[in-house]
Amino acid sequence: MAHMQYDPWHAALLDLLHLIQQAQGDQVAASVSAALRPLGLESTCYLVDEEQVRLHPLPEPGRPAPDALGVDGTVAGRAFTAVATQRTTTAGGEDRLWVPLIDGTERLGVVDLVIRRDDCDITVLQEWCESYVNLVGHLIASKMPYGDSLNRARRTRRMSVASELLLATLPPQTFTSDRMVVSAILQPHYDVGGDGFDYALDDETAWFCVLDGMGRGLPAALMTVSTMAAMRTARRAGYGLYAVVRDAERALRAQFPNAAYVTGVLCELHLASGRLRYLNAGHPPPLLLRRHHAVRELTGGRRLPLGLGQGEPLLGEEVLEPGDRLLLYTDGVVEARDAAGAVFGVERLVDLTERSALAGTPAPETLRGLAHRVMGFQDGPPRDDATLMLVEWSAEAARRAVV
Repeated sequence: MAHMQYDPWHAALLDLLHLIQQAQGDQVAASVSAALRPLGLESTCYLVDEEQVRLHPLPEPGRPAPDALGVDGTVAGRAFTAVATQRTTTAGGEDRLWVPLIDGTERLGVVDLVIRRDDCDITVLQEWCESYVNLVGHLIASKMPYGDSLNRARRTRRMSVASELLLATLPPQTFTSDRMVVSAILQPHYDVGGDGFDYALDDETAWFCVLDGMGRGLPAALMTVSTMAAMRTARRAGYGLYAVVRDAERALRAQFPNAAYVTGVLCELHLASGRLRYLNAGHPPPLLLRRHHAVRELTGGRRLPLGLGQGEPLLGEEVLEPGDRLLLYTDGVVEARDAAGAVFGVERLVDLTERSALAGTPAPETLRGLAHRVMGFQDGPPRDDATLMLVEWSAEAARRAVV
């Protein structure tokens, strides 16, 4: 496609949009390479796996696929975890950029760019590459619902039916506005019981929750998905927290009349003032972190689990300060057991979260580290899901999340 009136970078952007428009998921990487080749750049796209342990290359026809790369201990992994471009040099002396591949602020992987030209300002080139790869991230995310190849590239084994259902329902793991960051992670990804999370940011309100359906497997997933759908329907009709709870109760009773229930913490945050209203339906209380330290559990707003009924709920309230972090989690986190039978516990969770806060670790990387510590702590397969959500009411944290 010719673009005589455009400079090379604008031409590459237009070429990419043209190539991607009707591309299947398995053709995305080749389209990116084809659009960048005239600029003297050789690209390889990597997607992170569901466990967030390794980065897997997207295959391209006629080109040998490189090996997968570890997230921990590699330059590519550093670009992914820090959401910051890394510069290296190839064995042949060529400059190389490892650019974070993101959809907004949702971390998808990295793009390896080998610079096969010597007539450029590397700093200016890096800025163009980052903008280009940001577009690639949006395009990859837009292609995922239309086929299986991009999702298959992120999996290292087969998923259970319950996991497939839940993961198709959940929002992206990370979202950032100009005033807050919300990030969540769910393990084990391939065999989820009944854990789930949701969030929505509109106007001056942020709404977020963590849920845990009774039992395990598909029945528990169906309870959680039904609850989440009822909550979204109420929210999107303009209803507040009371009505959201009421509609969730009705949905659970209608679909599961035999005393099925879902525990959870549901929160509404006013973004201008920091006023937090919340309800705790039989769930572990959220932790409030202020100035890098856990200051207290939020113990208000308690009621029976959703589905068991309990009249009009009494909401808990808290006023957040700028920079506060709120950690929500399911019981599978603190009840994980090692070989000796010791539990992971709230104290260990608090200690690790405080260390991450003191180190200035961004929310997505904090949760990745916590989830891996929980999974590594356990003796054998996990007995329960472990879900974590970290919410930061902080303009500074929002700025750090952007490449």
